Amino acid sequence: MSVMGTGAVAIWHDIAAEGRDEFYAWHGQEHMPERVGIKGFIRGRRWIAIEADREYFNLYETQGPEVVRGPDYKARLDAPTPWTLATVKHFRAVARSLCRVEASVGMVDGGLAATLRLDLPDEAGAGTWPARLLDLMTLPGIAAASLVIADRAASGYVNAEQRERGGANEIPTHAVLVEGWGDEAPFMAAIRDALGDAGVLGFYRHQITVSRAPASTAGQA
Repeated sequence: MSVMGTGAVAIWHDIAAEGRDEFYAWHGQEHMPERVGIKGFIRGRRWIAIEADREYFNLYETQGPEVVRGPDYKARLDAPTPWTLATVKHFRAVARSLCRVEASVGMVDGGLAATLRLDLPDEAGAGTWPARLLDLMTLPGIAAASLVIADRAASGYVNAEQRERGGANEIPTHAVLVEGWGDEAPFMAAIRDALGDAGVLGFYRHQITVSRAPASTAGQA
């Protein structure tokens, strides 16, 4: 479906081969639930590459862009757990943007995703992308489409996790996220035709979603 909320953390990365099993255990058992437990976070999703320059794409959706700039999230970044410190050393080629959701359309969660990373000047704004998202939604098998724009200053904050990992993050200024259903080949062909060489295009398959648990309604009529 369209991105929940109006804020997001978008992360693309690789994992060293020797840390792959540890990454899966940590990410699903501790890290994603921890992040989604932060006030203002709604859900986290992870995809694995079908064809992309980074093996993993992660998206955390928040109630607003102020959440990803706020003290609760920053406190977690600067107080990583022991398991986090042990695992982030295996991260490679990280691209990470703290974003506002500029536009988002669609009512369905798709099992396939395409991401288009862009590096545009600040004054570029949303440009023609909101209209192009609507055009994407007319293609067969497209579930949702969104545009997120990075907060450069917030994205550039060097936190304890990044210091432990070492190396600077790439900060994509804009990203287009498209979800789809059906078979991989027609989805990829349709997106290639629509987006061409506008930026760094990658295709992914969904692996895991962690959502904030709703309040229990047990015993209520």
